[in-house]
Order: sequence, then structure tokens, then C-alpha cells
Amino acid sequence: MPSENVLIVEDEELMRSILRQLIEGEGYRALTADSTKTAIEIFASNRIDLTLTDIKMAGQDGLALLDRIKSAEAEAIVIIMTAFSSVDTAVAALRKGAYDYITKPFVNEDLLQTVRNALAHRRLFQENRTLRRELRRTKSSSELIGSSQPLQRVIDLIEKVASTSASVLIQGESGTGKELVARAIHAESERSDEPFLAINCGALPESLLESELFGHVKGSFTGAVGDKPGLFRSANRGTIFLDEIGEMPQPLQVKLLRALQEREVTPVGSSTAIRFDARIIAATNRRLENEVAEGRFREDLYYRLNVVEIEVPPLRERRDDIESLVRYFVTRSARNEGKIERPVSPAAMKALLQYDWPGNIRELEHVIERAMILSDAEIGLEHLSNRITGESAYQSARDSDPETLEEVERRHVLSVLDGVDGDKAAAAKILGIDLSTLYRKMKRYDLD
Repeated sequence: MPSENVLIVEDEELMRSILRQLIEGEGYRALTADSTKTAIEIFASNRIDLTLTDIKMAGQDGLALLDRIKSAEAEAIVIIMTAFSSVDTAVAALRKGAYDYITKPFVNEDLLQTVRNALAHRRLFQENRTLRRELRRTKSSSELIGSSQPLQRVIDLIEKVASTSASVLIQGESGTGKELVARAIHAESERSDEPFLAINCGALPESLLESELFGHVKGSFTGAVGDKPGLFRSANRGTIFLDEIGEMPQPLQVKLLRALQEREVTPVGSSTAIRFDARIIAATNRRLENEVAEGRFREDLYYRLNVVEIEVPPLRERRDDIESLVRYFVTRSARNEGKIERPVSPAAMKALLQYDWPGNIRELEHVIERAMILSDAEIGLEHLSNRITGESAYQSARDSDPETLEEVERRHVLSVLDGVDGDKAAAAKILGIDLSTLYRKMKRYDLD
């Protein structure tokens, strides 16, 4: 028997009763409302599979209700009932997104057949959406390469949190795959058919970041030649990924907190707040709890973002996954470059397994791409950079040939700099020191 919920909106009591008997006679569950106000309340608090509404009612009419319902759920199925003399209005309703209309007086079987067709259409749509979501889920899960226990804990959390609307804070070192985790959450969620929009909060100046997030109106600042909706409105019903949230300036932290609390944003240059419906996933390579303790990040915003926390482990804690990742990157590089896949020699694989990977998966990806370019057949030690082969030699010999503390520090600083392609700001973050301290160490150890 069908189990769909049908909302009947009709201000005439007798007609409402007749419609209810017809709908329940088909085995559907009927919910009734005598006004658009009541209908909106019912729609907001129940799963409604189809709305059957009269177009002429006291107060707001069926067109206004149609607008409200489609605004709340773009795929909602709405059938309009109208007198024959109002067919033009019914056609206007179709343009607004109504599924169909039926004229009064109607033949009962005609009405029921229209309802059956509409619900069959909805079921087909949902089945297709489920299939697309499953395909995306398979793709997103396949990009989280490995079977180690640390990675499996992350995948288990993704599966648990995806079906909710809770804000998620993803923490982990640079290059660990935090955005992949965010995309996997989105792909497995009910929002997977809607946009996933990402922004790096540390890559833009404060004024431009505010405009990118919340939008602006024409003329609000030099260069604002037109209105811009911003991410929060563009991602409506989807997911917003705020990468490097720890870099967000404090004045913007206040505005972000208000947006999350009120579920509305005010574009730059405007005084009108606009509602939004988007899930927030934030990520950072900083320890936000430390940033809060030191006064650089708002505590109330931290708790608003950190409803569920996912810690992405560094690659050195996932050594069991390195071989799988190497094979994946070899295959992908061969496909992208139109080359034959290269085997990896045992000596090269041993070096890759022993290296500490300060740049994590991103560094491994670059290492394999370079090795694929340099090698003609097998990937050997000669195709890996000195920092990796040197690290391997150090791992083998450190028990019998101890180094001084300065030698260890010099080698580690050099390894981190190599791992991030000389990006001093990124290296300083990984090392947990400020940029001026890094420059002093580089000068001391002659690393310029």
C-alpha cells in the first residue's frame, strides 16, 4: 500500500472532507489545512510528498502557497485545483513550478489519477537522486585511499555525520586531505544534489573575503559594478567549505558567528538581511583550541563550528596506507600523462615507507609525479629527491651513528622546506614557529 503523505489545502470544509476521503481511500496519509498559514506550518514540520491546494482561498491564495513551498523545497510536488474560469491563473502556476492543475468540478478518478502520476514521478525522481548520490559516494570514498585504522576512524565519522546538518570542524596538518573529507561528507548527505562551494579564508584580504562570503550590492565599494550574491546565498541548500578558518580576521569572525546563529547574511553595502540554508564545514591546520586560548579566535565561534570534530591523521601515522597511495598516484599520473605505469623498486618503496612526510599526502603526490616524469621503466631511488633517500639512510643508521641536536634540527628544517617546495610560510606553520624564527634558523644553518 502507498505510504506517501498528501497535504490538502482547501478553505471549504465540505470539499476538504471529500478530498480527504478520496486520498485516504487510496491508502495515502492525508493532512489537511484550511489556510495557507496552517499549510506552511504543516509543511515545515512533516514530510510532505504532494500538496493539493485550491487556488482561491481567503487570505493568501494558492499561488502564494506555491511560492513558499517551492522556496522551501525546490523539488516539491504541487497540484493546483481551480475553477474553469481561472485556467489562466493555473497556467501561471505551472510556470511557477506546479506539477499539474485540475479544474473544478472534477471527476474523482481524474483527480486520483493525477495524484498517482505525480507521486510516481516523485518516486522516480527520488530513485534517480539516490542512484546519483550513491555514485558520488562511491567516487568520494574511493578518493580516501587506504585501509589503516586511523583512516577507517575518519570514514566512520564521515558516515555518521553526513546524514545530519551539524556543523563539522576538520583539523589536521597541511596536505592531509581535509577538503577530500569535506567533499565526502557532502557527497553522502541529503544536500549532495546542491552546490559544494569552497573558499580559503587565508587567501583573501578581509574586505574581499567579506564580499566573497556574504555578497555585496552595486556601488558598495570601488569596483562593485553589480550585485553579488556571495557564497552563503549561492550555496543555498548545499554545503560551504571554509578552509583555513583559523586565518579568518577577528572582525569577520564576529559576522560569521552572527550569520551562523541567525541563519541570515547581510551583503556589504546593504541593510537588509537575507536568509540562507547551507551546511557549514570548516577546516584548519592550526589547533583552534590553542588559538582560542591565546585570544586569536573567538571561543563562541569555535563551539558553533565544532559541533562534530574530525581529526585527519598525518601520513606518518598512516604508514600502512603509503603503498596503496603510491600505486594510486602512479596509476593516475600515467593516465594523465598518457604513459605506461611504472613499477616501484623495493629500495624506492622502502625509502617512501620510512620517510616522515612533513607535507603529507600532497607531498607524496608531487614526489610520485616527479618520479614518473624522470623514470623510463622502474621507479628507483635515483628518481626520488635527496630529502627522501637521505631520510631513509638516516632511519637505517641513526642507532649506530647518532647526530647532534643541531644536525637533527637542520635536517628536519631542510626536509620540511623541501616538502613544501620552499614555501617559507607553510614551512613555519608545519614547524610550529613564526616566520622570523624560521629565517633565523635558515641563516644559522646556511639553508638560503
